[in-house]
Amino acid sequence: MYIKRSQNTCNCLKDFITIANFTYQSEYVVLKLLLQREEIPFVFLNEIASSILPITIRGKGGIRLQVHKKNEEQVLKIISDLDKDVSLEIV
Repeated sequence: MYIKRSQNTCNCLKDFITIANFTYQSEYVVLKLLLQREEIPFVFLNEIASSILPITIRGKGGIRLQVHKKNEEQVLKIISDLDKDVSLEIV
């Protein structure tokens, strides 16, 4: 589930923590799909701005993945498993 910011959601993100930083959107496309599949609430801060002003955003910490504190361990495991699964098979 992707959390969209609106006037009613300003307090719901207070328990979200930054768990990873990315420079390019292409670095987290698969991760984003995995989080959606697991129905883990998340938000990528600076995601839109990075496509408009990429150099400026890199200087401000890049694109930051934020998840709720209660999902921290689960997301770290997904990221770890994703990093390990880099074997490609030529068919």
